[in-house]
Amino acid sequence: MATLQRPAAPIRTVSNSSFAESFDIARRKLDKELDGNISSPDSRPGSPASLATGSTVTPAELSTPLTPFNAAIDADPDVADEFAFAFDIDGVLIRGGKVIPEAIEAMKVLNGENEYGVKVPYIFLTNGGGKTEAERCGDLSRQLELEVSPGQFICGHTPMREMADRYKTVLVVGGEGEKCRHVAEGYGFTDVITPGDILKANAAVSPFRKLTDTEHANSKDLLSRGQLSDIVIDAVFVFADSREWASDLQIMLDIAMSKGGRLETRSETFDESPPFYFSHNDTLWAAQHEHPRLGMGALRSIVETTFESVTGGKKLETHAFGKPQVSTFEFATRLLQKWRAAQHGLESSKPPETVYFVGDTPESDIRGTNAMNEASDNDWFSILVKTGVYQDGTEPAYKPRQTVETVLDAVNFGIRREMEARKARSAGPDEKAVIEKLLPLDAAAQPTTTA
Repeated sequence: MATLQRPAAPIRTVSNSSFAESFDIARRKLDKELDGNISSPDSRPGSPASLATGSTVTPAELSTPLTPFNAAIDADPDVADEFAFAFDIDGVLIRGGKVIPEAIEAMKVLNGENEYGVKVPYIFLTNGGGKTEAERCGDLSRQLELEVSPGQFICGHTPMREMADRYKTVLVVGGEGEKCRHVAEGYGFTDVITPGDILKANAAVSPFRKLTDTEHANSKDLLSRGQLSDIVIDAVFVFADSREWASDLQIMLDIAMSKGGRLETRSETFDESPPFYFSHNDTLWAAQHEHPRLGMGALRSIVETTFESVTGGKKLETHAFGKPQVSTFEFATRLLQKWRAAQHGLESSKPPETVYFVGDTPESDIRGTNAMNEASDNDWFSILVKTGVYQDGTEPAYKPRQTVETVLDAVNFGIRREMEARKARSAGPDEKAVIEKLLPLDAAAQPTTTA
């Protein structure tokens, strides 16, 4: 048998068309940066006729400057050129803030501790957020016991940076304490207001919500500007999951029903809302509880449904980033190409032939990967793990090409599948027929397959 060789300006309403045009401008801007000293990846804007409800947007630039990519380096002969991995985080690598034990071993396997001695490039693509990309990478580095760079990481609110020069005064919702305010300010938003700021100015806005002493001290004094009605919210951004659903919902609805975002006012027509942006649309996510918990997609649905109910049938159009949008996966492809070139010396002008995406949520991870596979020239291979949202024994709404127990099984499956494919390519006709008969490529690693 042949010997294997190692691989080498503020507005009040936003139409779908103007929304797409805005992101196309951002895309072209980032294209210029990518052609020079690479510091961030890019992708085409999401189409209004997208996979999720409402409009969608796509990442255009990472929130904090990436660790600058180094000059071209020689290709590492032990690094796989033809394939790579991309991972969701919650429910795949981490659950309830704790690392899933097999995740650490999976990273070791990718970094060369496998029977083939091959190293495999990989990136992380999560809908989660609430912290800067650098902070998230620091957390993940400690959990996985290896260095994770912002150059291989995309989180849910990453694309919001591109909106900073478009909106002046914004409401930022979600996250712990003041973290999302700090993230937004780091993105370049100059006037960031939080629900806590509004509650500090008028506690009657949400009768059952009382700020703690710390929250009160950290919140801005909006009344120092005059009356609340002097403040106009140009856009609402939900950066991370809400910690106070009731009060956040009330404040978001107040703004949606206002006269062009002006606080303490009510529109007579209920069609003057500023735009609403959600960093993702996951209804469920894998937390520490044995059953999945409600996520940002649930809040988005509640906002839209409640708005329709209290306005007599009016529709509130909101916009979502993240998976399962094909444009998000296109963005990930660009990031992966640059990361492979910078970290491993591989060619940056083309993506790997196959990208194995490992996720736990059929509705976002698997749906998006399968859609990307249909739209892409290269192969995006969806793998579903049983350590997160997906419940073993149920029929997933969007079927993966492979189902395995853990992320370690997913990594072993992908590597073995590629090694068998390489073996078949290098074998003679007779030997190739024997290999294919004895070991079908899609069954190379695990018996738990999905057709």
